[in-house]
Amino acid sequence: MNAEKIFGRTALALAIACLPAGSLHAQTADPSSQQQDIQKDKKDLRSDKKDLKSDRADRNQDQKDINKDKRDLTNDKQDIRKDSKDINSDKRDVRSDNRDISKDKTDLAKDRTDRNADQRDINHDKTDLGKDRTDRNRDQADINKDKTQLTSDEQKYGANSSQVAADKKDLSTDRKDRNVDQKDINHDKTDLSKDRTDRNADQRDINRDKTDLSKDRTDRNKDVKDLQADRTDRNQDVKDAQKDQTDLSKDRKDRNKDQKDINKDKKDLKADRKDLRKDRRAAGGRKH
Repeated sequence: MNAEKIFGRTALALAIACLPAGSLHAQTADPSSQQQDIQKDKKDLRSDKKDLKSDRADRNQDQKDINKDKRDLTNDKQDIRKDSKDINSDKRDVRSDNRDISKDKTDLAKDRTDRNADQRDINHDKTDLGKDRTDRNRDQADINKDKTQLTSDEQKYGANSSQVAADKKDLSTDRKDRNVDQKDINHDKTDLSKDRTDRNADQRDINRDKTDLSKDRTDRNKDVKDLQADRTDRNQDVKDAQKDQTDLSKDRKDRNKDQKDINKDKKDLKADRKDLRKDRRAAGGRKH
């Protein structure tokens, strides 16, 4: 028993003797480890700050892209509305041009009908004029014949003879017929001149209708081209708007992701600063 007590006391004494040495070893080893932790914390802080700066730059760039996409989208919508207005205006112009073309065709057909009717009247007047001239010339020939016969009968039978009286009566009748024919000729000339004037006026109307018709067709074709061009522009603007909407959605997702990264970086930065302060306090406590 005495031997056991002596052995136990010896072991206890050795343990107590070794304790300061262990403590001294711990005090000599801890400052180096703490310094390494502080250096690592500082490195982590620098890395977190760099990540935070990079993520903020990405977030800011994404926000700029979002703002640009919004402006582009707004401009595209304005262009679409303007193109739609232009399309509606072009449609109205095309409908108006088609109505003008239809009216010009109606006027042209009517003027051609009038011109043809006037030409028939002219042809009829020429026929009547030719007939009346023939009658007038025949009556004039009869008058000349009657004059010759009258002169002959006066010489042969005397001025108061029945033959001379009959010749005078025939001469008077032929003169009346000649005068009637001349009146008909004058009337035919008046009608012919009037019908020619009407025919020429109708021809001018026809020419004007043709010019108007050609102009209206040109306008209609131009409006159709404008309509097609505006539709093409509108369709392109719709595609641009859809693309801008897609870009806007993508940029928003990127911005939100970058914001999450920023929030995470802030948390990491806060945690690293906390670790640094903790390590510095531990290092300071060890030195004392």
